Amino acid sequence: MNWRRNLWTLAFAVMLSGSSYTMVIPFLPLYLLEIGVSPDRVNLWSGFIFSVTFFIAAVMAPYWGRRADQSGRRRMILRAGFSLAAVYLLGAFVRNPADLLAVRVLQGVASGFVPASMAIVAASTPPAKMGFSLGIMQTTLLTGGILGPVIGGTLTHLFGMRLSFVAAAVIIFLGTLMVGALVAEPKHCQVQPESSIRDDLRAAFRNRRLMAVLLLLFAVQAVSMILQPLITLYVVQLQGNAAGVVFTAGIVYSLAGVAGAISAPLWGRLGQRAGFLRILVVAFAGAGLFNLSQFFAGDIYQFAGLQFLYGLFIVGVFPAINTIAVSCSDANSQGRIFGLTTTANQLGSMVGPLLGGGISSWLGIRPVFLVTGGMLLVLGGIVFLAGKTAPARLQSRG
Repeated sequence: MNWRRNLWTLAFAVMLSGSSYTMVIPFLPLYLLEIGVSPDRVNLWSGFIFSVTFFIAAVMAPYWGRRADQSGRRRMILRAGFSLAAVYLLGAFVRNPADLLAVRVLQGVASGFVPASMAIVAASTPPAKMGFSLGIMQTTLLTGGILGPVIGGTLTHLFGMRLSFVAAAVIIFLGTLMVGALVAEPKHCQVQPESSIRDDLRAAFRNRRLMAVLLLLFAVQAVSMILQPLITLYVVQLQGNAAGVVFTAGIVYSLAGVAGAISAPLWGRLGQRAGFLRILVVAFAGAGLFNLSQFFAGDIYQFAGLQFLYGLFIVGVFPAINTIAVSCSDANSQGRIFGLTTTANQLGSMVGPLLGGGISSWLGIRPVFLVTGGMLLVLGGIVFLAGKTAPARLQSRG
């Protein structure tokens, strides 16, 4: 079994998965307007449409993680990839918000492509290369996040939103075929004894270090997702009109991903050398300051620049958290661990858009940046204090 072939194949497949996702997700508020939602209700509808997928995925993640350990992670990637291709294709044919809601529910059921890919990489990679490998996976996921909005925004601008769904279906389908042809399941962890989800949750609750990681992941994902459904609408505000907003928002949305793709491998290496606790504190502090600064953006160019700087730091959080999570388990249970981290991630992704929709409906979009920037700084302070009192809980070195 060649761990490098697994790493680079899955990294490319995850990039395609990220592209297919972000080709359509940032533009759902505009799609809602196209299929009949009134402008005064689009913020709340956007939060609900975003969140339902994450709720379903959070519920399903422990089950898919357990199935991955028992029947094979590669099989779970194929199941998720082909299912997502079918769901994206359905998205091209929705006629009203209820149809789109049903598609988003199915997307939540079909989830699991990225965590199963992460689990195979974690199980096949030598420990000394773990931070680097998970940093590469984060980089390619972000690279997909860069390409997706640009491709989706261009297709939507030229041909309409529905073609973006078709293109997303084709991309994830091709990525899944590639995994089926090239990825090998690590032999030492292909089949595991039967266990229940209740047993997995009990084991997780007994592992205080793992619980700290899961809570931290939930919090940072919630903060990150508060803004996602609002960025396109904020671009409209900064421009003063909606002319070409899909294309412009796609570029702006991608800038944080560009920055993250540049810096993610560096964060992984730094964490391996200096300790992931220190990396978390620095990443939270930088991300909080630049996110908060977006409140003061006077035009689209300032906003774009701050998005880039924010992306340089926020990406450092995720390789650190994933590497600490891997250190909480053995190779035979990493599917379950990534299932639980996915649940935390998806619950945060569910809560974030709902908070964003509520806060922006109450205060407007601009003050949301003060809220999210402040929350990221608070998370950095909590991690710093946790390291002072109990560094072993959150610190991991290669």
